[in-house]
Amino acid sequence: MTEDPPVVPAPDGRADRDTIEAALARAEGPLTFSGWALHGLDLSALDLSGCIFERCRGAGVDFSACDLSEAAFRNSDFNNAVFRRTKLASTHFSDCKLTGIQVSAASALGLVFVRCLLIAAQLRGLSFRRQDLDGLDFQDADLSEADFREAVLTNCSLRDAHVARARFEGADLRGADLGGLKLADAGRFRGATISKAQAADLLSGLGLRVS
Repeated sequence: MTEDPPVVPAPDGRADRDTIEAALARAEGPLTFSGWALHGLDLSALDLSGCIFERCRGAGVDFSACDLSEAAFRNSDFNNAVFRRTKLASTHFSDCKLTGIQVSAASALGLVFVRCLLIAAQLRGLSFRRQDLDGLDFQDADLSEADFREAVLTNCSLRDAHVARARFEGADLRGADLGGLKLADAGRFRGATISKAQAADLLSGLGLRVS
């Protein structure tokens, strides 16, 4: 197993871009940022590939055009962060609060989320194909044109998510909360597997009961 890159001590209070650039220049390679306060920073276009963000607070950080390839975010709060034109190849988010994040025009092959809050996130067009998705809350998220083909969702929520033109062929949705789904929207889940209880909930919206 590959060891984590060296830990750089967190400065007192909120960090700034110059501090992060200086740390990266000294290290000449990836670093582990543990316990850093990064909220509101403009970190656009930085090379943060392979870096680890652990127990960090980064609400509203702008990661536009950054290289975050093979980076990891663990037990951190990056709500409303911006990932526009960001390299997210094999980037891993686990146990993070990512409410309202914006991912657009990103290179996201191999992007993984595990046990993350993605409420109201902008994830249009992302691919989750053939992934085992565990503990993801997509409530109110924009998943338009996303690819969930052959994915397995466990302890996930798609409640009131926007799924226009999303693909679910072969997906297993039995472990997902589909609350808010109307029968008129059911065609968007064509080819997916749902449980009898989920089917009953769907029909109950029409005043029908399954016995």
